Amino acid sequence: MIDRRINNRVSFTMTAIPHVEVVAAVLMSRDEQHFILACRPAGKVYAGYWEFPGGKIEAGESPREALVRELREELGIHVTEASPWLSRDFDYPHARVHIHFWRVTAWEGEIGVSAPLEHSAVCWLNTDGPCSLAPMLPANLPILKALVLPTRMGITHAAANGVRAELERLEKALEQGLRCIQIREHDLPDARQQGFVRSVMALAAPQNALVVLNENGSGRASEFARLTGAHGVHLTGKTLMQSVNRPNFPWVGASCHDAAELAHARALELDYALLGPVLPTPSHPEHPGLGWEAFAELLKNAGLPVFAIGGQDASTLKTAQSFGAHGVAGIRGW
Repeated sequence: MIDRRINNRVSFTMTAIPHVEVVAAVLMSRDEQHFILACRPAGKVYAGYWEFPGGKIEAGESPREALVRELREELGIHVTEASPWLSRDFDYPHARVHIHFWRVTAWEGEIGVSAPLEHSAVCWLNTDGPCSLAPMLPANLPILKALVLPTRMGITHAAANGVRAELERLEKALEQGLRCIQIREHDLPDARQQGFVRSVMALAAPQNALVVLNENGSGRASEFARLTGAHGVHLTGKTLMQSVNRPNFPWVGASCHDAAELAHARALELDYALLGPVLPTPSHPEHPGLGWEAFAELLKNAGLPVFAIGGQDASTLKTAQSFGAHGVAGIRGW
């Protein structure tokens, strides 16, 4: 006789964590030296916390449409100039939030005057100063560091241009507003490279300019950065993909060419990435470049500030930002 048993199956009801699409506005002053944070009012989740103003993207809305609506409702202003900046995922206890951060550089109306102010307070802060406001929504903390990052990066080429000529070029560029320098001089002998780094640091210090050294995996750039007080290192694409941990420097970036490299840069929690070439360059005119549409597509899940490189200079900055770039980088044109 066959013993037939019925296996009782216990089913568990799993409550899925909601996935929420949110837009957040980084409102910048005209000179881009100041930005706004807002304090969440009583009665809302995380009441009393400081944040970048914004809110949920409603069904059928684009991120830009949601941005315009939220700032009209919350701050009483009408956005006239805005560009996508970066996006990040963050897990709160109540939901997984995908935040689209936009840089807002022009608007009509006065905050809290032409319409009711939904936040309990707003505050203008310096982009290059420490933020004393607390508590801060956790998802916004990395954005505060990204705001310190200048939007133009000059890459040195002293091995080709000559050390003295390159230092003169840097001095002039710093006087004209350049605030971020990547030293990429692997072809210089060690002694000359270290001397060049020290000279660049001396020029950059009075302007509070950020200086990073290009690290190709040899360890020389990291050593020179520690010896000279440079602010950090910039990883080549190959060095990036060989790295399993973030180098121990205040500022670390990397050169990226595709989605896999961008994903690894994000996983290492790097501060920024260079992506390109976007357009043809004089040194590689045969390379058509990614083009702006492909560049923008790669940025959708980058999760960190990205500089466009390849055919870029100060004149392409606004175009690059309109496609989601943090800024532009290059050997020429700075």
